[in-house]
Amino acid sequence: MKHIKHCFYVALLPVFFSACNVVKSELKPTQIGICTNLANGEKMQQYGYTYVEEGVSRFLAPTKPEEEFEIILNELANSPLPVKACNSFIPGNLKSVGNEAAHHDILTFAETAFRRAQRAGVEIIVFGSGGSRSIPEGFPRKKGRAQFIELGKKMALIAQKFNIIIVLEPLNTTECNFINSVSEGGEIVKEINHRHFMLLADLYHMKMENESPDTLVKYGKLIRHVHIAEKQDRAVPGTYDEDFRPYFNALKKMGYRGKISIEARWIDFDTQIPTAMETIKRQLNN
Repeated sequence: MKHIKHCFYVALLPVFFSACNVVKSELKPTQIGICTNLANGEKMQQYGYTYVEEGVSRFLAPTKPEEEFEIILNELANSPLPVKACNSFIPGNLKSVGNEAAHHDILTFAETAFRRAQRAGVEIIVFGSGGSRSIPEGFPRKKGRAQFIELGKKMALIAQKFNIIIVLEPLNTTECNFINSVSEGGEIVKEINHRHFMLLADLYHMKMENESPDTLVKYGKLIRHVHIAEKQDRAVPGTYDEDFRPYFNALKKMGYRGKISIEARWIDFDTQIPTAMETIKRQLNN
């Protein structure tokens, strides 16, 4: 009888370890893309990239006629890779905060962008837009924060209508004076309190602000998208062989399974794209 029990447990071991491996693989991001022009999709596909992150202004063209957007949709139809996210959201002349805040114009702009995003199969709109959301000098910070939260709540309702997720991108202090950390962004996302207004973690900005990887775990339930670049020169991963493993380990710990987009300064796109993919995959697996 003891022998039978022993055989039973031994027989279960492969099933147990197989289950563990499934859980482990699920903790890794499922897709890696690049913030670039859709035209680079064919080159990217050769090295295992699965999507493109485009720009709102160029790809969704919210200020241009529908006829021009139809041309872009035709370009998309001929692309080997989909566009799953768009960044560079609100133009700098449309102020989110301050005495010149233009919420009505921003929401009109956003509605067109979200409607077109849905048609194009875009899932995520990145709200960085430092020029729009910077708090003007002398303007009360508390009031600016309240303005931004009010805008976020209204914008989330429009995003819900078109099944789009807005992700708030914290920017480092050299680019913007408001929402400079994952923790600051996370608290604002909590106050907006809508499932269509979530959080982005940009590992470059986190490194610039010396923000601990532990923050990713703390706000992990809110994070829906990740950007990556090396701290030095905002270089492509693998350029200076910077170590992202503490951040990747934090993402694994929080159970992140979303996308990672390379948002970096490219020196030679064709030669760097295989190195960047190899670097990210190697560090993810260590």
